[in-house]
Amino acid sequence: MTVLDEIPVGPDARVYAEGWQSWSPTTWSARGDAIHRPTEPWQHAMRFRPGTPVAEDALQGEGLLVVDPGDGGDARVFGTLDASHEVPTIRATWRGDTVVVETDADPRSLSLSKGHENPGSLSLSKGHADPRSLSLTKGRSARSATGTAALESFGARFGAASGARLGWARPRVWCTWYQYFEEVHASDVIENVRAIDQSGLEVDVVQIDDGWSLGTGEWTAPNPRFGSLPDAVSAILDSGRRAGIWAAPFSVGANSTVAREHPDWVLGDAGRNWGDDLRGLDLTHPGVRDYLTRVFSDIRDLGIDYVKLDFLYSGALPGPRHDADATPISAYRSGLELIREVLGDDAFLLGCGAPILPSVGLVDAMRVAGDTFHEGGEDGSQGLRGQMSVEAREWQHGRLWTNDPDCLVARPEFALREEWADVVIAAPGIRGFSDRIGGLDARGMDLVRALLKETPA
Repeated sequence: MTVLDEIPVGPDARVYAEGWQSWSPTTWSARGDAIHRPTEPWQHAMRFRPGTPVAEDALQGEGLLVVDPGDGGDARVFGTLDASHEVPTIRATWRGDTVVVETDADPRSLSLSKGHENPGSLSLSKGHADPRSLSLTKGRSARSATGTAALESFGARFGAASGARLGWARPRVWCTWYQYFEEVHASDVIENVRAIDQSGLEVDVVQIDDGWSLGTGEWTAPNPRFGSLPDAVSAILDSGRRAGIWAAPFSVGANSTVAREHPDWVLGDAGRNWGDDLRGLDLTHPGVRDYLTRVFSDIRDLGIDYVKLDFLYSGALPGPRHDADATPISAYRSGLELIREVLGDDAFLLGCGAPILPSVGLVDAMRVAGDTFHEGGEDGSQGLRGQMSVEAREWQHGRLWTNDPDCLVARPEFALREEWADVVIAAPGIRGFSDRIGGLDARGMDLVRALLKETPA
């Protein structure tokens, strides 16, 4: 690691460290706060940056880190302005009354230049700079107590440089996931489309989540248990709403048909889910690109133009690829560019489990935290899992994309529905909920209506 700066700080100093992907823990941290680290190898693969060690004694940002000295002084932003090929790891360590900021980027290959639109940004872009000439700049924030203004200014600059897709109306979405999980049927979708109409709920998109296909690596293979996907999609479209669907296109199970028949398509460990070890796909391989083209052509031809793309981190795993010159990040971006090309510029793409900075300009919305709860979590035993990152990443909304704080769950069976409703209704971005309409009580319906009505800036 190369030292970038040593910043004198007060007792109220805080550091913001941007996580690698949607599910990576992201927040402001004070001296002495616990450092979020994986406890199991699968957690490293699925919640942190695969192939990159996680520091034991430092806060670690992937491409972005902010130090607010907590003494009324200027917040300092250390962030890349080009995440299309490489993203530096940046670490902050408390050493006495100083925060030391370091990076794994080779100074000989980086040009650290002063920003103009935002003097609080440190631009890490490819170049050949003499390390003796590297300059750091301080960001001036009117709200230096939190550093929020510094993040917002960085977001505006990064979004503009990366071609952020902005201007979409915030979708109001009903989703199958937290009610039905993988046991969803076409009849469930049709029932709820009718119930949405009967209840007069202002819903723009009906999203069919995981469970409609056979699973990892079989994304368009018919699932007899689900029933007719075309019938479900037709019911949504006939109601005058956009049809949405979920897919995890960059991941396959180690035992899936794709992995067994095409081992040359497959990258390394991507964690574990659906009872199988997960693998990433080499998005530069011609066979993979043909496969993805078929998958999303089928989705497009059904009339679906709202797609939640999940487990996207698998496309940016380290490892050798068909295109030897591709980096994990450039390969990942090429896969998203292909999906965009197939679905068209008017399709709405929602990233999830996706590398944060490398996705800007390619998706319209981004999940900014982990799932509200996993199966069995209705009792509240999993806590408010998404709250920390949802609140910390509010600055990304309207600068990098439309934020997705995840779905409201308003039925009485969810023990934390009131607490979670406070978080989701206050959060900017997509207004989504995931309950069987017929299972909502009066209070649940009130919460849903409040969510759909409120559109925070």
